[in-house]
Amino acid sequence: MTATAANGLALMWEVIYIASSMRLPIVMSVVNRALSAPLNIHCDHSDSMGARDAGWIQLYGESAQEAYDNTIQAIRIAEHPDLLTPVMSMQDGFITGHGVERVELVSDEAIKEFVGTYKPAHSLLDVDHPATYGAWDMYDFYFEHKRQQTDALSKAMPIIREVGAEYGKLSGRTYGILDTYEMDDAELAIVVLSSSAGTTRTVVRALRAKGIKIGMVKPRVFRPFPAEELVDLLQNVSAVGVMDRSVSFGAMDGCGPLFLELCAALFTAGNSKTRVINYIYGLGGRDLVPDHIEQIAQDLQGIAATGEIKQAVNYLGLRG
Repeated sequence: MTATAANGLALMWEVIYIASSMRLPIVMSVVNRALSAPLNIHCDHSDSMGARDAGWIQLYGESAQEAYDNTIQAIRIAEHPDLLTPVMSMQDGFITGHGVERVELVSDEAIKEFVGTYKPAHSLLDVDHPATYGAWDMYDFYFEHKRQQTDALSKAMPIIREVGAEYGKLSGRTYGILDTYEMDDAELAIVVLSSSAGTTRTVVRALRAKGIKIGMVKPRVFRPFPAEELVDLLQNVSAVGVMDRSVSFGAMDGCGPLFLELCAALFTAGNSKTRVINYIYGLGGRDLVPDHIEQIAQDLQGIAATGEIKQAVNYLGLRG
């Protein structure tokens, strides 16, 4: 196990690829912070999103409680024999990372039993059965090894659900792939990661009281991307606002990675009726306020009524 944030993660880019390629069940707690330059130590998701294609499973926690619960589950997920894949457990820097709030703990003894003892199939220190690790891998086999990694990740979702359900029996807090709020009859939806879901949920509750059929989707798992789950959930939604706390530089109109992934998932599934719009927010720790969420809801109502998106990528709280 290890922990890092921001430039400390970026500094080790080479090693995180090596860890996943060697199928090492490492758990890394990442306190999301902005990447320099200019120098900034506050929250956005540039660090973990920059590592999104490194072959790690990525879990995002909304609160200190979820960060605690996700990190414990991450050990079981990473060590599952069908995966053997490292896991990042994210929490928002200076929001949950430095926040003070009540957290329900599980006893050390119960956690030890839940996690169990890891027994590797192959040990680097087994001198009686020597093996080679991290060897030179030419074009003869490199391609096949990369395919093995993608195959392992394709098996992750049921394992993540299984571990989340088992953890629920232990703690009373069951975890799945997505966390939804007021989505049963939603005509509009906001998709958002981590701590910003709290603000979003509060505004959605207030808008529901006014008769607006809007809901919220908080993906707990970003890697592997829950394409099937999101496509199924959003199939009857007219307009979706996707909130990204990072920028995919050079992508279409400077949009965010969550938006790109969701658009690709809907397009591949043949969903051409759900309109999707992107909102970049909170870079470098800039505050997200309820007015920003209300602005998104107002935009979504207009899109649902007209079917038109005037600007695909928008910046919340950006000074003119």
